[in-house]
Amino acid sequence: MTTVLSQSHFIFGLRKGVTNNLCFVDEQTVVFPSGNSCVIHNTTQRWQRFIPGSENSLGLRALALGPNRRYLAVSEKAEKASITVFDLHHEQGRKRKVLTAGDLLVQEFLCMAFSPDSKYLIGQTGAPEWMLIFWFWEKNKVLATLKTTTSNNPISQISFSPHNNMQVCVSGNGVFKMFRYSEGVLKQSSIAKVEMINFLCHTWLSEDRVVAGTDTGRLLVSESGDLRKEIKMSSKAVQDQDDRLLEVRRIKDTDANEGVAFGRITAILSYSKGFVCSTGLGTVCLFEKLEEDVYRKSREIQILPDPASSDFPPAQCQEIDTICISPAEETLAISTDRGQLYSMNLSSADTKRDGPLHFEFLSQPFHSNSITGLSICIRKPFMATSSLDRSVRIWNYETKELELNKEFQEEAFSVALHPTGLFILVGFSDKLRLMNLFIDDIRTFKEFTLRGCRECAFSHGGHMFAAVNGNVIHIYSFTSFENILNLKGHNGKVRTIDWSLDDNRLASCGTDGAVYEWNTQTGKRESESVLKSCSYTGVAFSSDFKTILAVGTDLTLREIQDFQVLREVPADEIAHTVLAVSHSGRVVFTGTSAGTIRAIKYPLPIQKEWITQQAHCGLVTRMVITYDDQFLLTVSEDGCLLISKIIDKEGRGLKSNRQIVHTEEILVTKADLDEKAHNMLELKMHLEEQHMENEYQLHLKEMNYNEKLKEQSDKFIQEIKSLKTTQKILETEIERRERETQQNCTEAAVKHSRDLKDLEQFYTSKLIVEHNKYEDLLQKHEQMQENYERQLKCAEENRTQALVELTQTYEAKLQDKTQLLAQCQEEAEQTFHRFEEIIKQAEEEKGKMILTIQSKYEKQLLSEKEANIKLKGNSGIMTQKIYSLQKQIDDRFEDINKMKKERQSLLGFIRSLESDIYVLKTQISGHEKTNQDKDKIIFGLKTMNQELEKFKFILEFQLSDMKKQTEPQQDEITEKAERIQKLEEELLEITKSNTQLKLSISDLRLKLRTKDKEMRREMQKVKDLETLLERLRSDLHVCVGLIQEPRKLKDSVLMIYGRYAPNADTVERSSADGSQPLCHQHDHLEKTINSLQMKLVKSAKEHERIYVKIMKENVTLITEINELRKELHSVRTKAKEDKVQLELLKKSRSRPRSEEGPKEEPSHEGTN
Repeated sequence: MTTVLSQSHFIFGLRKGVTNNLCFVDEQTVVFPSGNSCVIHNTTQRWQRFIPGSENSLGLRALALGPNRRYLAVSEKAEKASITVFDLHHEQGRKRKVLTAGDLLVQEFLCMAFSPDSKYLIGQTGAPEWMLIFWFWEKNKVLATLKTTTSNNPISQISFSPHNNMQVCVSGNGVFKMFRYSEGVLKQSSIAKVEMINFLCHTWLSEDRVVAGTDTGRLLVSESGDLRKEIKMSSKAVQDQDDRLLEVRRIKDTDANEGVAFGRITAILSYSKGFVCSTGLGTVCLFEKLEEDVYRKSREIQILPDPASSDFPPAQCQEIDTICISPAEETLAISTDRGQLYSMNLSSADTKRDGPLHFEFLSQPFHSNSITGLSICIRKPFMATSSLDRSVRIWNYETKELELNKEFQEEAFSVALHPTGLFILVGFSDKLRLMNLFIDDIRTFKEFTLRGCRECAFSHGGHMFAAVNGNVIHIYSFTSFENILNLKGHNGKVRTIDWSLDDNRLASCGTDGAVYEWNTQTGKRESESVLKSCSYTGVAFSSDFKTILAVGTDLTLREIQDFQVLREVPADEIAHTVLAVSHSGRVVFTGTSAGTIRAIKYPLPIQKEWITQQAHCGLVTRMVITYDDQFLLTVSEDGCLLISKIIDKEGRGLKSNRQIVHTEEILVTKADLDEKAHNMLELKMHLEEQHMENEYQLHLKEMNYNEKLKEQSDKFIQEIKSLKTTQKILETEIERRERETQQNCTEAAVKHSRDLKDLEQFYTSKLIVEHNKYEDLLQKHEQMQENYERQLKCAEENRTQALVELTQTYEAKLQDKTQLLAQCQEEAEQTFHRFEEIIKQAEEEKGKMILTIQSKYEKQLLSEKEANIKLKGNSGIMTQKIYSLQKQIDDRFEDINKMKKERQSLLGFIRSLESDIYVLKTQISGHEKTNQDKDKIIFGLKTMNQELEKFKFILEFQLSDMKKQTEPQQDEITEKAERIQKLEEELLEITKSNTQLKLSISDLRLKLRTKDKEMRREMQKVKDLETLLERLRSDLHVCVGLIQEPRKLKDSVLMIYGRYAPNADTVERSSADGSQPLCHQHDHLEKTINSLQMKLVKSAKEHERIYVKIMKENVTLITEINELRKELHSVRTKAKEDKVQLELLKKSRSRPRSEEGPKEEPSHEGTN
């Protein structure tokens, strides 16, 4: 049998006393606390998701939603308080982090806030610590802690600046502080003298401006932490309007603690246009920002009084706890101190400028106090609740809506719905009232003088109802309203009663520790169980109505039958308060004093075995299961009504044997129908009048618009005519202006020709003068050119001589260097030949290095030769430049200067070459020293190589031993693999035999089905014969009545013979013929079935025996394979370690060689 449990499905109610208990997740979804869970509620589709609280918590204390609308922080009160951060983008609200105060023993966090980027979180603890804790919550790291106040000045709100992650504001009674986080510490950035001001709320208007509301109704503005301004109302009219402006004026230090305004400001919130705040009981005002320090009170929104409510207390007297706005700023929602949720569409408020604005319920109106009664009916999906808030409500658990709501002058202690769902019984403090459920009202039609009836219930048939008055149970008739029975026997107050299914028995329990079973026909007790040490709180019949289940203050669940306790569920720390038994008899649900719901298997277990559901935050007062076993309904002292779905562990609902059809009938009085008919007629008349008026108004408007159209058309025609005349005038003016422009152009052309002739004469005279000057300059240029040619020839001769001298000196130096390099190479070759046989690897590496160095310095020599060649080429280029200077007259002086600069650069280059020669000499002397050092290193490498060869020989010997050890193990592995293959083949053969047996069984089942059909046919024949016999008996009975009339008796006997004689013959023949083969076949089939069953049992036993044998062999083989794998793994790890040691030794050998490389480079330079 699968286990059955309950899962939260939908809840009606809001948990009061939670800070920031309403938040928007998106435009249609809100989060609020209800019971012992956080509820994610979609307002349009009416679905809910639950984030349950932890088991050891004492209740929720505060909520905080991140600015990104993804993370929800929930603080719970406990011996060591914690804050849990949930990810709302996950379907089930995945738990991300659990934050604590570290080593501090904190019992609760009063309020919390996320940073603008949702990375940081701050929390304010309660008394006596009053610590402000700053978390980097994603890493569960406490960044800073600080004590903010004392118990005399409690904190009401904390918040982050929306523009700065490191700036925090804290407000409370006589506290208004600004803190900044820097260098791992929270530092106070401002001090304000506010000892006498009680700040209830605050919000950020800008980066450095905060507005705070007080308990005296003042709005104080803080700039950079200093309270120097206040928003004051003035009755100043603007443009003949009644809108009042709110001016931010400066206040003195003496005024900061003074002033009284209109009401407590308990909630305030900023948005893009300004801010919203509560300005009294049930009132919210919208303030729009006009300028920097000027705000306009745009609209006032109030809570409408409930038409179903009584005069006291009115709905407008609710104090607003929390204000929130949807992300697109389309919807404004509030929560109140009476546990109600309201909303308002801000876009409609903008369009509806005239008339007052009112809040509407966000989902449904909830109970605002402890719920005392709960009842359901059979014919409708209704549930009725009564509460200490003086209201009775009818809910629909299928549509999740409130059907009816009625508030009374007295408190309602108990409620019971009639099975039809048309009547309700309510126990008040003064009387017991029977009421009708109309379409829109609940009206009393019968009263009973029972004061303070705390328990009442209708019978399942609805013809009786029982009501409790103290320790007496009164049973009334629903048809005559007479008191049928008075059940007396309890010495204490009766707490719970329950009817049996046939309404002949009634179970009751009381504070005197007695559980009685009453006979409702005689009024006598049929069974009893008395335990004076226990005060029973709940009682119910079992599903078969043979036993009674009861719970009480002794923390145990008992099952009672015939004066005896059959079973007991052991005690627990938490007491059971109520219980309900499913109609299928699979599970018993109990409610506890801690608000949890427990699902216990039935029959009851011996040990403590149950599944706990986190449901309510207060004592569970009532519990009912619907008649189709689909929903569990519970109510509690926290004022919440929870609908839980009954499912199994796979998430499927329970299947009910009962087919319940819900009806849609309602009660309506004749007066209401007449009134509605009268209203319909009046509305029809009003509609007709409105239709006539609209037609008349439309006709008048058409006449008016036609006249206006004619006027406009005449006006446009006149304008067109005037435009045509102006067009003609403009055309004539254009023609006249074109003529004028042509005349002006001809005149300008004549003037231009004259001016050209004058300019030509002037410039020809100028050209002649300039030509003469040019000839003079040419003569001077030729003289200068001859002088410069002479100077250039002298410079070339001097330069060639200097180049020849330089080449000779450098060639001599190069010859000396080559001789030195040859000598060094010969010496190096001699030293290398000595050590060739000892270290071949070192010679190969050194040879590579030498080749690279040789190529490097050969390239350097080639580059130097190429530089000399370039210098020779530059000299040729210079000669070409000299010839080009003859052609360039304007740039001759600049070219001479360039030649001088190039000469100086060549001299510098010559000096640098001389310095290079000196450096090369010093390098050659250094290479001689490095050769001596290399000799020492080579000797050390020899010794290292000998040691490595010895170590290599040892490792090779170890590897050969390891291979010898692994070879027999591998042979064993192959043998066992072959055994496994054989066993698998045997398994395949067994499976084939099983399939053949299954096919034979299926054939036999088909034969059995055919035989069953034949048996049914024979049974049908027998039934036909029985009907014939009954008819014959009836006809014989008629004949018996005709004994005194022989003729009629003869006719009737003939008639009977004619009817039944041929049928009887055929039946006898058929029965005689068919009975014998049928019996033989039946016996044969029974024998074959028995033999097949025996074969099946034997084959199953053989199959199990073979299977067990195979499994044992497989287990032994697997263990052996695992051991071999472990040994192989250890051998491989050893081989790897040996290889690693070899590589390390090789690296240690290569390191000194690599160190020789940079030291050898200068020597090879010298040799090259």
